[in-house]
Amino acid sequence: MTLQLSADAVAPKAATPQKYLFGPVADFLMLGGSAFLILPVLFLVPLEYEGPVAATMVFVAYLVNYPHFAHSYQLFYRNFGRKVSGDGYDRSLQLRYIFAGIVVPLVMVGFFAYGAAAANTRLLGYATNAMFFFVGWHYVKQGYGMLMVDAVLKRKFFDDRDKKVLLVNSYAVWILAWLQTNTAVTQGKYYGLDYYTFAAPSWITDTALLAALASTVATLLMLVNRWRKNGGGLPYNGLVAYVASLYLWILIARINPLWLLIVPALHSLQYLAVVWRYQTNVERDSSDAESDPQPKVLSFLGPLYRFRLLGFIVGGTALGYLGFWLIPSALTALIPYDRQVLGSSLFFFIVLIFINVHHYFLDNVMWRRGNPEVSKYLFR
Repeated sequence: MTLQLSADAVAPKAATPQKYLFGPVADFLMLGGSAFLILPVLFLVPLEYEGPVAATMVFVAYLVNYPHFAHSYQLFYRNFGRKVSGDGYDRSLQLRYIFAGIVVPLVMVGFFAYGAAAANTRLLGYATNAMFFFVGWHYVKQGYGMLMVDAVLKRKFFDDRDKKVLLVNSYAVWILAWLQTNTAVTQGKYYGLDYYTFAAPSWITDTALLAALASTVATLLMLVNRWRKNGGGLPYNGLVAYVASLYLWILIARINPLWLLIVPALHSLQYLAVVWRYQTNVERDSSDAESDPQPKVLSFLGPLYRFRLLGFIVGGTALGYLGFWLIPSALTALIPYDRQVLGSSLFFFIVLIFINVHHYFLDNVMWRRGNPEVSKYLFR
């Protein structure tokens, strides 16, 4: 989620903003606070229990990852014809929807089709490194976006200079983390296919480290100054999200193998907090939102808008299962390819990278200043 919002992106002044997405404790845990509670515990897991713990974490990660990715498609392609025609959207946003929704997937399909047909494992392997590049970028921008959301909800705003400091620090930490995985040409395995890192010169990594340290110090100083200007207040849940995204989920993600497994789930949970709040407001905007669902046996679910929200979540889970398992399984069974060269999991490899990279481009369009739907529904 690449939220690029400020005070001028909130709902009309007549609307009363919510102080929290769901509540102080829920926001803390969902936006990133759970990371600070879970990480220390992982170092206390006895060696003989690491296997079951890892299996549980993988299951949980998929449980929240499926709807996390699927929700972005549900929101992005909803009323897509109106978006690409510019009906209610300015020219810049219209072009972004066309690029992310049509051009990017076509280019990626062409890339993977050529790589698979040519059995070019090196070319396909570089896609894995590209995925790590975009995923890291996506994580830090989402952390920044969560801070901006919480700042609007709490009415503890950052000025343009503050935002530049936060963004520079986000990019500096992200680049450092990515370079740390590319300090030498190495080869690894991802879904049965080899992928390769680059030999980044040590001086570049050292420079990135200095830049990350300097930007972190500048961010701390800025936050102290902003705290004073705000009369001793900051959007603390947003800051937790920002710190967790940059430092715990990106910079030190490899500190513990178990931690590496749980980070995607925590990132997805952070995303779901905003999407579920957003969709709740969408459903409550309908004229019959407070009526009982039909048939009457479903009335225990509460008002109709809650029933529709549940349908959105269930639909996202089903769509995620379709995308991550059923589609690649069907492609594997129906499309012949050189399994000796490309392995038995080629389409799982392709689908996973496709969705991760495309997800970045989708969010970069949806959650930005000037999107009328975000302005209308996120801060109600």
